[in-house]
Order: sequence, then C-alpha cells, then structure tokens
Amino acid sequence: MLPHPHALARVNARLSENSLGALNNICTDFHDGTALIHLLEIIGDEPLGRYNRTPRMRIQKVENVNLALDYIRMRGISLTNIGAEDIVDSNPKLILGMVWTIILRFTIDDINEEGLSAKEGLLLWCQRKTAPYQDVDVQDFTYSWQDGLAFCALIHRHRPDLLDYHALDKRDIHGNTALAFEVAEHYLGIPKLLDVEDVCDTSKPDERSIMTYVAQYFHAFSSLNKAETAGRRLGKFTDVMQSVYDMENDFEAR
Repeated sequence: MLPHPHALARVNARLSENSLGALNNICTDFHDGTALIHLLEIIGDEPLGRYNRTPRMRIQKVENVNLALDYIRMRGISLTNIGAEDIVDSNPKLILGMVWTIILRFTIDDINEEGLSAKEGLLLWCQRKTAPYQDVDVQDFTYSWQDGLAFCALIHRHRPDLLDYHALDKRDIHGNTALAFEVAEHYLGIPKLLDVEDVCDTSKPDERSIMTYVAQYFHAFSSLNKAETAGRRLGKFTDVMQSVYDMENDFEAR
C-alpha cells in the first residue's frame, strides 16, 4: 500500500504552519531531528527549547534527535533499543516503532476506566457502550471489529441521529464498516486511519491500528471536560497518525 497523497498533504500542512519543510517519508525525514522536535512540540503543547534548526553536520543532527528522545523519556514514554544514531541513519523499523509508541501514549494512555491500564480501560469502555447490541461482542481490538458492527454501535449509542443501527444489514460487513468510517469522518471529525479492507479482508486486523482508531471514538464521545485536553492533542496528531499507518504498510509491503 503506497502512502495516500491526501494524508501526506495534511501532514505537510501542519508542518508548513511553522515554516518547516514538507515531509516526503516518515522514515527518512526525521533524520536531522527537526521534524521530530516539531511533532513533539505539537502533541506535547510545549516548546522543547533551543536546537539546531538547520543542522548540516552529523553531530548537530544527533544533538537534535537526543533532545527529542530526552523529551520523550521525560514524558514517561519508554523507548528501548533505539538511539539517536538509528534515527539519523533512518532505520525504518525502529523509527516506525518509536512513532507508534508515541501515538499510543498520546492517544490512549490518558484513557482511564476504573483504574485499569489504558488498553484494558479502552476495551472496558467499548464493552460497556456496546453491551445493549446483541450482535456485538467486543473481546479484543482485532477480530471483534471485522464485521463493522462494533464501530456502528459506538456511533449509534452516542449519536443515534447519525445512523440507524437496527436497519443495518448485519451480513454486509464491508458496507457497515464503510458506513461507520464515513459517518465518523464527516460528522465526528475522526479521519479514516484504516481502509475497509484493513479490517474486513485480513485474517487478523492490526491491533495497534484498531486501538488507535477506536481511541478517537472515546475522545469524541467522552464528556467535554474530561476529553478537552486529550481531544486538542488528538486533533493535532491525527494527520500524522494517518501518514505513519500508511508508511508502515508501505514498508511492510516491500
């Protein structure tokens, strides 16, 4: 799967706000640390301090990346087996792993349901919200979402005016999933981080991708006061999430 042009365009629009160059490839364009620093300043809502804005020498690039990595660790995000050199040298596997770790932290870790871990709390929230729907049985962030009904149930539970769950053809897994994605994007501002085929036509959907996408439903439907801060961060970060997902699929397809 090649990166969608519209996804890169949205990422580049964010970067251009601060006069930074456009990204062409998530895996290689973090190599001098400037884009990574800018990304962290966006999602962290605070400046990282002074850094080399036009690094030319390798040592300057390493300094930039170390500043970013130190900030990530300071925010309590654990990074293993990755150093500044890996990013400067554009190691795709390690970079994608790092960015996914950041994604999960800033979109999911602030979810709290009865003191459970972020993942377990999000799962419990989904189970509670979909409990009235007899055709939905959310047990995980993989197989439970393949027929599209869980997505539709979450929307209907909170916004029954947006779709008629009871009128759905429960056998139309592609149609149900597509409907949920369309409604979520158009009315809730949740971008399509997944293609219908990524959910319905794979032996096992990617857990991280489903969890990241579903987390947006949590933030969209949680009470305004509880989700206000997380929602602002998420709104700024969703464009990057889309691009990273596309880039990872592109990398794995090679």
